[in-house]
Amino acid sequence: MKKINIAYWIVTILIGGFLLFSGITNALATQASVQLINHDMGFPDYMTRFLGVAKILGSITILIPAFPRLKEWAYAGLFFDMLGAGYAFAAMGASFLELLPMAGFIALLLVSYALHIKRLKAGKA
Repeated sequence: MKKINIAYWIVTILIGGFLLFSGITNALATQASVQLINHDMGFPDYMTRFLGVAKILGSITILIPAFPRLKEWAYAGLFFDMLGAGYAFAAMGASFLELLPMAGFIALLLVSYALHIKRLKAGKA
């Protein structure tokens, strides 16, 4: 169980940190995030900050060791956020190699979720 716990925290801190910092740049509507989300992808202006706040709340939720039901919703929301981002990049004409990092982040999120479930079943979460 100790190995699962260590693996869970390593993977969850990695993906949670990535999403937290990504969410902060979106919530602050930095020039780069506005350029990508609004201009390049064509989403409305209000989506940048909305996605940022949602990513911040979701990443905090998966990082705190409480609220297992809320954690389920956070994992689902973050998964759909990243899946939608991957789809948007593909629709913009991104190559397979350009989509690999997004696939890697989605894989990290899924590994974190799978380890979270194992911890729940073992009574550690």
